[in-house]
Amino acid sequence: MKLIIAVVQDKDSNRLINALNEAKFQTTKLATTGGFLKEGNTTLIIGCQDEYVDEALKIIKENCSQREQMVAPISPMGGSADSYIPNPVKIEVGGATVFVLPIESFYRF
Repeated sequence: MKLIIAVVQDKDSNRLINALNEAKFQTTKLATTGGFLKEGNTTLIIGCQDEYVDEALKIIKENCSQREQMVAPISPMGGSADSYIPNPVKIEVGGATVFVLPIESFYRF
C-alpha cells in the first residue's frame, strides 16, 4: 500500500478531485499555503494499493497544468522599501509536487 501526497494549485484542485473520484480514488483535501508565492494551494492525501499508483499519478499529471504567471519580486530589503519599485517577472506555476510513501499498515474504524 502507498500514500500519495500531491500538492497542487487551487485552480487545479476541483478538476483533479473530480477526476480522482471518477476513477474511485478516495482523497482527503487539505487547504495549504505555498512558501514561495505565499498563495493558497491544495494538498491531497490519497491512499491506494501499489498496483494503482501509476493510474493515480497519470490522473494527477493530466489534471494539473503548468502555466506562466506575473509576480512582483520581493524587496531585497526583505520588506517594502519606498525607493524599491519592482518590475513584475514571469514565472512558471502549476503542475503538481507529488510524494509517494510506503505504508506499513492501514486501519479504518
